[in-house]
Amino acid sequence: MAQATQANALDATNSQIQVEHDKKRQQFVIRLNGSHDRAVLLYKYIGKKIVDLQHTEVPDAYRGRGIAKHLAKAAMDFVVEEDLKARLTCWYIQKYVKENPQPQYFEHIYQ
Repeated sequence: MAQATQANALDATNSQIQVEHDKKRQQFVIRLNGSHDRAVLLYKYIGKKIVDLQHTEVPDAYRGRGIAKHLAKAAMDFVVEEDLKARLTCWYIQKYVKENPQPQYFEHIYQ
């Protein structure tokens, strides 16, 4: 069974959003509307302590609700907590870091 951790957050309508971290599959997942629809952020280790945050995808019907922001925060918090470096290949992660200028994030960006 895949190893997963969860982080909880509230979206704009105060409904619970759970971000699951599937370390085996190297992805963060939010299950939407039960378990059929899901938003994902994919990453890949490109070195012993370097991850490439590659792609974020939210189904069309759920876009514009801040769901990708929860995935981005979970991924960047993971990078900081594990003392990794992150290559920000995904344009959305680049945007998230720019709009949420946390010093701990900048310290962990792989140039």
